[in-house]
Amino acid sequence: MKFSSARERRLWLLSLLVVLAIAISLFLSREIIHFLGDQNVRAVIFLSGMLLVGLAMILNLFQKNVSRLEFAVWVGMAAVFLMLFLRLGMAERSHVFEYSILTMLINQALLERKQNGFKVMNPALLTFLIAFGIGLLDELIQLIIPYRVFDFYDIIFNGMVILTTILSVVFFNWLKKKFR
Repeated sequence: MKFSSARERRLWLLSLLVVLAIAISLFLSREIIHFLGDQNVRAVIFLSGMLLVGLAMILNLFQKNVSRLEFAVWVGMAAVFLMLFLRLGMAERSHVFEYSILTMLINQALLERKQNGFKVMNPALLTFLIAFGIGLLDELIQLIIPYRVFDFYDIIFNGMVILTTILSVVFFNWLKKKFR
C-alpha cells in the first residue's frame, strides 16, 4: 500500500497496534484474567485508561485552535461518556476504549489520505466497514478459544461504539466548518 504521507503511515501503524492489542487480549491466560478480575485492579486500570483518554483529548484540543463552542461540546461529550462508563461492566468499558480509539485512527488515516489527493469514497462509511469488520473478526475468533465466550451482543455493541465515534467525528468536522 502506498501511503499519501508520513502522517497517514503513522496512523495506519497505530491502528495496527490497537488491533494487535485487541488480539493479544483474546489470548491472555486465565491467571491474568483472574488477576484482572480483582475490583481494585480493575478500578486502577479503568482510572488509568480514563486519565490517558482525557490527556489525549486535552492535548488534541490545545494542539489546534479550538473555539469555545467546540470546547464546550468536547466537555459535554466527556461528561456523557463518564456517565456511560458508570453504567457499563468492565468488558463493555474495554470495548468502548478499544473500538473508539481504533475507529478514530482509521478515520483520521482515511481523511488524511483523501486530503492528500487519493480517491477515498465516503471515509466515514469505509471507516465503519473496516472497524466493524475487525470487531466481527475479534468476536468470531472467540468461537475457537476454549475459555472465551462468543457473544452476539458484543458485535452489536462494537457496532454502536464505532457508529457513535464516527458520528462524533463527523459532527466535530461540521462544527469546525460552521463556526470557523
